[in-house]
Amino acid sequence: MKINLFIPTLNAGAKWNQTLAKIAEQTAVFHRKILIDSGSTDGTLQAPLLDDWEVMAIDKKDFDHGGTRQMAVEKFNDADIFIFLTQDAIPADKHALSILVASLENNAELGMAYGRQLPHLGAKTLEAHARLFNYPAQSEVRSLKDHEQYGIKTISCSNSFAAYRKVAFEEAGGFPKGLILGEDAYIAGKMLLKGWKMAYIANACVHHSHDYTVKEEFKRYFDIGVFHAKSKWIFEHYGRAEGRGFQYLQSELTYASKNNPLALPKSIASLFAKWTGYKIGLNHKKLPTSFNKFLSMHKHFWHST
Repeated sequence: MKINLFIPTLNAGAKWNQTLAKIAEQTAVFHRKILIDSGSTDGTLQAPLLDDWEVMAIDKKDFDHGGTRQMAVEKFNDADIFIFLTQDAIPADKHALSILVASLENNAELGMAYGRQLPHLGAKTLEAHARLFNYPAQSEVRSLKDHEQYGIKTISCSNSFAAYRKVAFEEAGGFPKGLILGEDAYIAGKMLLKGWKMAYIANACVHHSHDYTVKEEFKRYFDIGVFHAKSKWIFEHYGRAEGRGFQYLQSELTYASKNNPLALPKSIASLFAKWTGYKIGLNHKKLPTSFNKFLSMHKHFWHST
């Protein structure tokens, strides 16, 4: 199978060379490697190991989480599998991407697969817990019938490290344009509705985590609330997110208490910020656009609403 690898970039930062070096070591053979750059000014495009990459340049103001990725796929669609990484997702070993691809090659029912995200080396307590909770050590295959067991977790996935079968991707309509975020969960949900299955592959790993401030957590979950409010079909088919949120609360408090009690104050503040931000995001239509933009992490989105 031919594989095209896509990475959206914007001022990729300190980890960029590590990401490129680990990609260069991969046993997977790529038909194309494509950067979708939104106007980097920090030398991202001058990094070593980019000689065999193709660059698709766009204006920063035109970036759209789903629309930009879709535009790249349409331009470089000469592959059977599309892999998406983010610029700060560092493959954990040389087989990470080939293991993800193999899951699609070995199971014709899979429309997509996503891998495990481990905390970056030196990650703080809450940063590490977020990855350990959302990306456990056990692989699983999910289909539409599993929504009664998993709820909204059924379509949990991440374009930080995911692979899509071209046929299933196109049948599901590709990535949508005009979402504040969540294009990965969106297309996963559409694939399952079309009868495809999706897989979480726990032995295909990247290092990818974020040490968000309490303010950033509020803004991020406000945006998740906006995404869910604008994609109500997800609730109708897969249930709501609150139950999953309560499980996360219990898990994080237990993890912090056991591993670093000094992180508990930030944990409590962060959990409250997430809940509050999410609830406000769900009701963003009651607020003026200028205020929504103020509350949002992805402020560029509000220029198009």
